[in-house]
Amino acid sequence: MIKQTNTSQATTLSLNIAPTQIIRGKKALAQSGEAIAHLGANPLIVGGDRSLDIIQPYLGPLLQNHQLKFTQASYGLDCSEASLAHLRQIVTAQKADLIIGIGGGKALDTAKLLAHQCHLPIVTIPTSAGTCAAWTALSNIYSDQGAFLYDVSLAKCPDLLILDYGLIKTGPSRILVAGIGDAIAKWYEASVSSGHSEQTMTIAAVQQARVLRDILFQKSTVALQEPGGETWQEVVDATVLLAGLIGGIGGAQCRTVAAHAVHNGLTHLSASHGTLHGEKVAYGILVQLRLEEMLQGNQLAITARQQLLKFYDEIGLPKTLGDLGLGEISLSELWRAAEVACCGNSDIHRLPFRVIPEQLVAAMVSTTVPLESEKQNLVSKPEMLDKRL
Repeated sequence: MIKQTNTSQATTLSLNIAPTQIIRGKKALAQSGEAIAHLGANPLIVGGDRSLDIIQPYLGPLLQNHQLKFTQASYGLDCSEASLAHLRQIVTAQKADLIIGIGGGKALDTAKLLAHQCHLPIVTIPTSAGTCAAWTALSNIYSDQGAFLYDVSLAKCPDLLILDYGLIKTGPSRILVAGIGDAIAKWYEASVSSGHSEQTMTIAAVQQARVLRDILFQKSTVALQEPGGETWQEVVDATVLLAGLIGGIGGAQCRTVAAHAVHNGLTHLSASHGTLHGEKVAYGILVQLRLEEMLQGNQLAITARQQLLKFYDEIGLPKTLGDLGLGEISLSELWRAAEVACCGNSDIHRLPFRVIPEQLVAAMVSTTVPLESEKQNLVSKPEMLDKRL
């Protein structure tokens, strides 16, 4: 990510672009003992119950072979303030000198932020390709009920990222599909927020986002048909590594805009908690494009939305609220999610136009319909919204 400090003389950039070291391969974990031992002798392993069970037969003996004393702890269900407070107590009690994060996005966000708060090195070992959390210098904080609250910029990217394809393959294909949805959002968000930038690093990030989109369009279907194969590995690299790199080079404006704002709003609805981060983000891309159609008359957005709808059909990403299991929610609940997505510090305000909750609700209920035939009813007749939920 990029931090900017304005002075009277110049703008200083502090870049957290990538992990210090990346080890990837079919048996990457088995070859990582020395690199882990270089970072600490008494690690705390943080993950979810399932991930800890999966990795224990591999990681435990590896650490023991390098004479490392270790403790493991479950982070719970969310990267929350309460969870972090509990884990900090464990760090102190065990005198841990290294954090190893195991699992999906929330587990890795928890481990990274814990390491940041305790001023310790951090190793990330993703067990799924659902997000780029293993890469980034960022953690998202949720309430104990699973609602997104805020994000925290970290001092650095992880010291070591271990991408073991064998571990990734243990997850269901749905998680990789969600990761594709989360990763492909980089293009649609970066291009609308930063596509006209003349800054070198931002241009690089936007163009990398275009490359990422094209890789996912071209290879995702084959990858999902051949889990563990070469194309599957390339798509995993795209969702975990390349997606993270784009945020590192381009900063927040190239990482999250309206699609992620929609995700954040939906997390405040308990009915959405059965869906994955990338599934909500993928739906949010369609909502963002719909806003561009409705509020700007953007013809390219119409074409892009139709292209995505076809792609979503091919790989199984959600296109509507109904696909997210939210077909029965009330208008008041949807309005609440829209208000969260449009709050003052929301990423949605990185769009080059203003969005208010009424407009967002209209877009959220019309992600699959043609623009011209529905625009007037949705915007001028709010009572039509309830019929579409």
